[in-house]
Amino acid sequence: MLPAILIKLSGRTLFITGASRGIGKAIALKAARDGANVVIAAKTAEAHPKLPGTIYTAAEEIEAAGGKALPCIVDVRDEKQVNVAVENAVHKFGGIDILVNNASAINLTGTLETPMKKVDLMLGINLRGTYMTSKLCIPHLLKSKNPHILNLSPPLNLNPVWFKNHTAYTMAKYGMSMCVLGMAEEFQGSVAVNALWPKTAIQTAAMDMLGGPGIAKQCRKVEIMADAAYAVLSKPVSYTGQFVIDEDILRKEGIKDFDVYAVKPGHPLLPDFFLDEEPQKVQKLMEDQVVYFEWCLGDLDCLLFYFIHGFCLFVYFDCTGATPAFKAVDEAAVSVRIADIFNVFKRRITTELVKSTQGVYKFELSGKDPGVWYVDLKNEGGSAGSGEPPNNADVVMSMDSDNFVKMFTGNLMPTMAYMSGKLKIEGDLSLAIKLEKLMALMNKSKL
Repeated sequence: MLPAILIKLSGRTLFITGASRGIGKAIALKAARDGANVVIAAKTAEAHPKLPGTIYTAAEEIEAAGGKALPCIVDVRDEKQVNVAVENAVHKFGGIDILVNNASAINLTGTLETPMKKVDLMLGINLRGTYMTSKLCIPHLLKSKNPHILNLSPPLNLNPVWFKNHTAYTMAKYGMSMCVLGMAEEFQGSVAVNALWPKTAIQTAAMDMLGGPGIAKQCRKVEIMADAAYAVLSKPVSYTGQFVIDEDILRKEGIKDFDVYAVKPGHPLLPDFFLDEEPQKVQKLMEDQVVYFEWCLGDLDCLLFYFIHGFCLFVYFDCTGATPAFKAVDEAAVSVRIADIFNVFKRRITTELVKSTQGVYKFELSGKDPGVWYVDLKNEGGSAGSGEPPNNADVVMSMDSDNFVKMFTGNLMPTMAYMSGKLKIEGDLSLAIKLEKLMALMNKSKL
C-alpha cells in the first residue's frame, strides 16, 4: 500500500459519482483518511436487495475514517440533480477541488442485440453524465489551488477486437476517455484531467453477484484503484492528459509487492479490457490467464465454468486423476460428449432453479456436426436435450461445431471465441450469466 507520509488531501473536497460502493467508495475512503471532504453523488438511497451500501452508509464510513461527507441522491443523466449536488457541495464545503467520474453502465452485446434503451443508458451515464458533471464542476475547480478531474475510463485503444462484439459499450466508455483527451488540452495549466483504468479485474459487490463466490480469487481488491487514484490526485496540475493504468503508476510510486492487492495472492488474475496493442497479444494473454471454477461431476467427468468480464461458458474435459488435465476428443465422440453434458444439465434441474432463473437457452451448432440443443429453466419443471426448445429461447448461442469441440476440449478460450466472432450470443446476456446457478447445483452433488 502507499505510505502515508504526507496528508495530501486534507481539507480538500472531492465530488465522486457512483461512490456508494465499489471503487468509488474506496477512493472516497482513501481521501477521508487524510481528512478530506467527500460528496457522494450516487443513486442508491435505499438498500439494494443484492448489492450492499447506500449513499448514507457510505457517508457513515467516510466520517468514521476521518473525513466529512455529503450524501447526494444523483442520477448523472439528470442535469438538475447534478447541479443541485454541485451547489450543495460548494455551500457546505466552500468549493470543489477534485471530480472523480466513476459512475458507469455496461452491456456487452452486439449491435443487433442491444436495445436502444440500453444504448441510451450507457451513453447517458458514461459519456453524457461524465461530460455534464465535468462541465458543472469546472467553474468551481478553476478556483482551486490544485484541481483535478479523474475519469475511470480506459486508454483509447482502436484495436477492432474491442469494438466488434460490444460497439455501444465501447463507444460509451471511450466517450469518457475522449473527455479526458479534449478537456486536458482545453484546460491545460488550469485543471488536470486524467483517466485511470485497472490492469486486472477488480473485486466489487457487483462482480461477486455476477461471478459467484469463486470469481473473487481472480481479482484484485478495490484498494489498488484507490491507491492509484490517490497517486494521480496528489500530483500537480501539470500532470494532465494521462491515461493511467493502476499497476503502472503504483510501480512508479515505488510499490513492488502487488500481492497485497490480490484477493488470493499468487492466483492467476483476470485481465481487463482495452489494454492490448495487437489481437495476437490479447489471445496470448487470455491463454496465459486461464480463469476457471471447477466442478467434479463424477470419477471421469468434469466441467470448467468460465466467467470473464461478465461472459460465461462451459468447457468440458476428462480428468482421470487428482489433477485435471485437458485431453483431446475425437470427432466421432463429439455428439456423445455433448449429449452427456446436456444429460447432466437435465438431471440437475430443480423447481427452485427454474423459478430463480426464468430463462430458455438454445445452442446452435453448424459445420461438420450440426445440431440444436437447449436448456429450459423457465417453464414447468424445466428440461434439457437436443432439438428446438419447447418454448421460445431467451438466449441463443451459436458457433461452428469444430470451434465448439475446441472450446469443450480446452483448445479455444470462450472469451476469445466471443471476441473474435466465432461465438455469437443473441438475447439477454444477463440470463446467460444465470447459467452459473446450474453449475453451482452440480457442485453440490456427484453423478
